[in-house]
Amino acid sequence: MKKLIETLKNIWSIEELRKRILFTILLVAIYRIGCYITLPGINPNLLALEGSKEGLLGLFNMFAGGAFSRASIFALGVMPYISASIFMQLAGIVIPQIAKMQREDSGRKKINQYTRYLTVLVTAFQASAYVAYLRTQTAGAIVAEFPPFLFWLSTVVVLTAGTLFVMWMGEKITDKGIGNGVSLIIMVGILGRLPESLLQEFAARNLGGGGGLLIFLVELAVFIAVIVGLILLTQGVRKIPLNYARRIIGSTNAAKEVSGARDFIPLKVNSAGVMPIIFAQAIMFIPATIVGFAQNETAQGFVKAMSNPQNLWYNVVYAVLVIAFTYFYTALIFNPTEMADNLKRNNSFIPGVKPGEPTADYIGTIMDRITLPGAVFLAIAGIMPGIAGLLGITSGFASFFGGTSMLIGVGVILDTLQQIESHLLMRQYDGLMKTGRITGRQATASV
Repeated sequence: MKKLIETLKNIWSIEELRKRILFTILLVAIYRIGCYITLPGINPNLLALEGSKEGLLGLFNMFAGGAFSRASIFALGVMPYISASIFMQLAGIVIPQIAKMQREDSGRKKINQYTRYLTVLVTAFQASAYVAYLRTQTAGAIVAEFPPFLFWLSTVVVLTAGTLFVMWMGEKITDKGIGNGVSLIIMVGILGRLPESLLQEFAARNLGGGGGLLIFLVELAVFIAVIVGLILLTQGVRKIPLNYARRIIGSTNAAKEVSGARDFIPLKVNSAGVMPIIFAQAIMFIPATIVGFAQNETAQGFVKAMSNPQNLWYNVVYAVLVIAFTYFYTALIFNPTEMADNLKRNNSFIPGVKPGEPTADYIGTIMDRITLPGAVFLAIAGIMPGIAGLLGITSGFASFFGGTSMLIGVGVILDTLQQIESHLLMRQYDGLMKTGRITGRQATASV
């Protein structure tokens, strides 16, 4: 406790860090307030979007911090921006011109601008679909005096402006605050449901004959163990030894040449992050949606099985999809040939491996080997909420036993703590931990 108080004092004593933290808290508070401001023309007392808390819409609602189910001005959150960013990232793999732009500073600025323009188009499309959804699900909540066209136009404009404002806040947090702004906004929205879920689980155990306080404490212990496991999964790396034939250290006037320096390449066990789980969830909803239009009883049974996280076949298919998408997404973002070329340009080499293509093959082989356990553990993390629900835990609290929620939360918190620790160490304060440095998701980037 004394160490914690001293660390907090050190954080508060650094003026730049204090301003960054306060700036981040201010923008996050503005975002959370906006999540409760209802769209013009909607009567919040008659709003009932319970269906938006399940399935694919439930995923949208989670990323939007519950604003989707409240018909808020931030109902679409940053999902359009994330979709546009993923599209541009995948386009860089397919289109050589975009891939070339991604390697240049001026090109990355242009890509960021193109991503913003694409975000406007995606938001306008999703906003129009959201209007149709509101009219279908809660037509009674729409004020009768509001003309249909005017309601559509105002909703599209407000939702587009809301998404762009959230995107701007995310970029400002990244620039002048602490952590990655967009990820931090998503994380705050997700974890904002945790206190309510804890209270519901506590009430279910103590008031509903669910086993009492002891069972609740056991669940909390398992919950903490899951968080520890996710931290290990996020930070796990395989270190490849690296030698430098010749290395220049120091400024131009006081540079010196060092030979035989040693280093390592940290290859992440889970390079794909949370993306395979998101892709797998999206794919699981598609066949159920298509088959849902059929009247066949067998098809309806398939829909129920593929929509129930507590079903055995749902978890088997879900785990297989997570493993497959982990390999797929890792292959998209990890380029061993480019890494081998960078090592060759920097006069560095892996001991016992020839530079060039043999180095690329060696790195690729190791990456394939460590991706398998990473993919398996990621699949286990993905099905943990379903297992928790099967054991009688309430659906709200069960969603935090792994899955998208906690993977995003753990990753973003580690990144933020790493930035805070960097500010402390730059000013010669002790770090946040005695045993070593905190490494976030960005700290183990490829060479």
